[in-house]
Amino acid sequence: MTENLTGWRTSTRSAQQGACVEVGGAPGLAGVRDTKDRNGDTLVFNRAVWEHFLMGVKAERFDAPQS
Repeated sequence: MTENLTGWRTSTRSAQQGACVEVGGAPGLAGVRDTKDRNGDTLVFNRAVWEHFLMGVKAERFDAPQS
């Protein structure tokens, strides 16, 4: 399944220390992998689930509370 994922791009939020992830896609799917280990495991999500996750990130639903 992961061999069908294409168009890999690095997150714009990736740190300079190499803590980077890449996102790729295929029809109906989104994949996430570690930039430092491109041949390692890839997390694969249903595209609709991934888009809902991104909406939550953009809405700051996962941000730690400010103290």
